[in-house]
Amino acid sequence: MVKIKTSFFCQNCGAQSPKWLGKCPACGEWNTYVEEVIQKEDTGKGTWKQSSGSTKKASTPKKISEVNYEEQPRWVTGDAELDRVLGGGIVPGSLVLIGGEPGIGKSTLMLQIALILNGKTVLYVSGEESESQIKMRADRMSSKNPGCYVLSETNTQQIFQQIELLKPDFLIIDSIQTLSSQYVESAAGSVSQVRECTAELMKFAKETGTPVFLIGHITKDGSIAGPKVLEHMVDTVLQFEGDRHLTYRILRTSKNRFGSTHELGIYEMRAEGLRTVANPSEILLTQREEVLNGVAIGAMMEGNRPLLIEIQSLVSPATYGTPQRSSTGHDAKRLNMLLAVLEKRGGMRLGQHDVFLNVAGGLRVDDPGLDLAVCASLISSYEDTPVAEEICFAGEVGLGGEIRAVSRIENRIAEAEKLGFKKIVVSKYAVKGLDLKKFKIQILQVSKLEEMYKLIF
Repeated sequence: MVKIKTSFFCQNCGAQSPKWLGKCPACGEWNTYVEEVIQKEDTGKGTWKQSSGSTKKASTPKKISEVNYEEQPRWVTGDAELDRVLGGGIVPGSLVLIGGEPGIGKSTLMLQIALILNGKTVLYVSGEESESQIKMRADRMSSKNPGCYVLSETNTQQIFQQIELLKPDFLIIDSIQTLSSQYVESAAGSVSQVRECTAELMKFAKETGTPVFLIGHITKDGSIAGPKVLEHMVDTVLQFEGDRHLTYRILRTSKNRFGSTHELGIYEMRAEGLRTVANPSEILLTQREEVLNGVAIGAMMEGNRPLLIEIQSLVSPATYGTPQRSSTGHDAKRLNMLLAVLEKRGGMRLGQHDVFLNVAGGLRVDDPGLDLAVCASLISSYEDTPVAEEICFAGEVGLGGEIRAVSRIENRIAEAEKLGFKKIVVSKYAVKGLDLKKFKIQILQVSKLEEMYKLIF
């Protein structure tokens, strides 16, 4: 009889210990260690195998110059936003993890992808919904794929048996926390189960070249639930974000072995599914009937995509003693830095004023190229003077009050011109070597905050 080995795992970060600990030394959380089985006799049945009688040749080291490399063709799904975020399409044999809050639309997005992959055999495995529930959602969508199969199962051995019979081109697991393997004696969603199930799916994806998408739950602080090793094992980690009370959803990547990690996809949630938003700048700019003070438009970059977003601010005298500093969608520390620059270099007395900053559209931004728009918005609210509607901004503000150059200024200018803006304020150091004659928009060049103030106000 084989002795069962056990160990203790932290349910928060996945750290391992041979004995129970009250406080995890890795993440500092209390009472998170749970005893789990880490080894059990493996009969070899039910787990994924490429072939039962195959033998694998031992690996030998090679010179890197002798390694044969051929860039694999990607699958273009037809969903422009997902293809952009993945780096141009789905890579065969890749393992992709998508996480998001409950009800944000992860299952809807994956089912929609399964239905638009015409000509591909797709297996959608759900451990959370019945087959009739999935069919009800699929009926609301316009796309139909005759090669889309649905399986409601949580046991990995049963799933791999169906995979061997069906031989799908594309596999979707909803969700990885619901799967369980009979070779690990712990509850579904535990550290051991999540790690074991992901390892089996990774082996299947790499040996067969089949792309696998995993839907993952998230914790209350927004990180993907389960051990951190889950994110290390997969090739790509996607985050599906947004406010459930608003219609727009944002798909961004935090890890991508096959492309950039700075891309962004925007969707609109409708009754019939998710609609891709081709020009997100239009939805991020509020349609106003009158010009308001405290509002400025900034040109930012998300990966290779230029976006024009609306910065809103409110500066008012403090009535409760200590002035408040609050920002939504923008880094609070950077806001404090810009307020200090405006007070020191611009002569604005903001020490006894409450300051509230908001990025319209629910985006979270960290592009320093929005500094100039933030400063213009703050000055507009402080002076109670609106910024003209046809002006936008692109520039970084330094501690000396200087306006610094930002990356991809040509793309930002082109996006502002496309959306009908008449003027754009940029750093004079950013347009060196740039042919300004090809732009119809008027480019205002400044080097200090004082120059921007005189131009706009």
